[in-house]
Amino acid sequence: MRTWWQELAGLALPVDCAGCGAARVRLCDPCGDELSGAGAGPVSPSPRPAGLPAVHAAAVYGGAVRAVLLAHKERGALPLAGPLGRALAAAVHSGTAGGRGGELVLVPVPSARRQVRARGHDPVRRIACAAAARLRRAGVAARVAPVLRQRRTVADQAGLGAVQRRENLAGALEVCRDGPRVTAGARIVLVDDVVTTGATLAEAARAVRAAGLSAAVPGAAVVAASADSFVQIRSTRSRGQKSRE
Repeated sequence: MRTWWQELAGLALPVDCAGCGAARVRLCDPCGDELSGAGAGPVSPSPRPAGLPAVHAAAVYGGAVRAVLLAHKERGALPLAGPLGRALAAAVHSGTAGGRGGELVLVPVPSARRQVRARGHDPVRRIACAAAARLRRAGVAARVAPVLRQRRTVADQAGLGAVQRRENLAGALEVCRDGPRVTAGARIVLVDDVVTTGATLAEAARAVRAAGLSAAVPGAAVVAASADSFVQIRSTRSRGQKSRE
């Protein structure tokens, strides 16, 4: 587990850019621009798992974006939660813009307890908190409600295919009955750092609906998604436009 002196050292000592390795800067401007959220939009894994809500992502998972996410998650570069939160806030806004008002509740996908202990922090929850703070500064009544938890042990997802991931996660999440409250009528948005097959977000949506928190989860938002996920939904839209012409 990280100690206070490790966190202070991470803030004070010279570092290289987490995205590209540029000297003496935690995140250079070009890498920061990739997390600006300017290209945020809907994504759709293929094949799309049953129960997956509409998902919006801020960036393509790869290159500098992947490097920054891994530096924050696995190497404890905690200040990177700021720019990652900015990206997540853009994805949330992309999915909720034009929707009804009221409280916006970001529900982070939970990490396994053993992973939180090993890393010394919960990366998705930290990014969600940064995103909520940014949304509040923009005038959106947003907060984080970590209401989900793992009800059983799941295998490491690395190396598993789409079907294996769905089987691994089926019934794995539940809502904490003694956890934070979600007020009636609140807009719930599931949040995660990356979407690949969509199995994790589909299971999170199932758990939220099963607990009666929402008849239908309005959507989900992530920092990054695969390039194929962006291409898939854009090509679908393009075919739809051509069919109407």
